[in-house]
Amino acid sequence: MHTSASNDRARPTVNVAKVALLIRLLKLGSLVNGPMKDGVCAPAEVSQIELKVMMALEGEGALAGHDLVEIMGEPPMNISRALASLRQRGWIEAAVDPDNRRRKPVRLSPDGIAKCESLGPRLEEVAAALVGNLTARQSRELAGIADRIIDNMADWITGHHGDVGMKR
Repeated sequence: MHTSASNDRARPTVNVAKVALLIRLLKLGSLVNGPMKDGVCAPAEVSQIELKVMMALEGEGALAGHDLVEIMGEPPMNISRALASLRQRGWIEAAVDPDNRRRKPVRLSPDGIAKCESLGPRLEEVAAALVGNLTARQSRELAGIADRIIDNMADWITGHHGDVGMKR
């Protein structure tokens, strides 16, 4: 029978503060979906996954479906359905990867770009509600921290899934 002391030595040390921060980030990521759904998606008649795909294409440029799966952490079927809906609406179009002809990336079409631009006022309204009471300094600091976390996430994704076409 193992003693309590031997069990304590066998357990890996956990950085409780970093885990608590990760849980806060998960909560933040979950809770932001409500205001985005109510304030942006519903009025614009797009699903949350469609919006996220459009924003990924707007920010990253042309991406293949498997890139979106890895970047967004969504099941392939959800991405496939979103791409089919966006293609049917005329908001995305095929793109060419000159380095890999077998790869089938998509990009926003001119109508898709216009749709993204039309979301600006709704995004601004949600941004004002969620981060509008931050000072200019807090906003800059949060942006810098977010950029660093995004870089870490990109490193994680690349380390676990290979190059997925994220901008660096």
